[in-house]
Amino acid sequence: MAKNIIIGVGNILFYDDGVGVMLVEYLRSNFSFFPELELLDGGTLGFNLIEYFVEYDNVLIIDTISIDAKPGEIYKIPSQELLGKSSYKNTAHEVEVVSMLEACELYEKKANVLVFGIVPEDINRVEIGLSETLKNRFDVLLGSVLKEIGTLEVDAQRVNDVELNEIIEKLKAWR
Repeated sequence: MAKNIIIGVGNILFYDDGVGVMLVEYLRSNFSFFPELELLDGGTLGFNLIEYFVEYDNVLIIDTISIDAKPGEIYKIPSQELLGKSSYKNTAHEVEVVSMLEACELYEKKANVLVFGIVPEDINRVEIGLSETLKNRFDVLLGSVLKEIGTLEVDAQRVNDVELNEIIEKLKAWR
């Protein structure tokens, strides 16, 4: 049986930059997965995440993506496309994700890595939250991730109805 993990990457202190972490917390609060699917708040762990890239069979990364596109646009990017894609590496954690993928090329076993990136509206504002643009696109991002989970032969069962705003408030209380 394949080992699967979803890693939310980003710094929740910089507004839209935390969308990956918020999506992972949303999944954790609202869904059960069969067989098990690990969910990880990767935050800004950077190179400390490399063990997941070699330990797991499938790694889904949820992150912002700093490219010249309309805020809220969602991209599904296989790891092979990220290697050498200099336009993706605009924030510290984006550089680290690509650098980890490059380092994993040296390992015999490496995960199938897929990045779901959403173009942020604001990653400079120092506040835990999301812009209205990303809030309005959150369900689309969630739907894309749930669809991909299904391709991994993992069943996602909704078990709660915790709203995104509740997740944001919970994250504010944690930090």
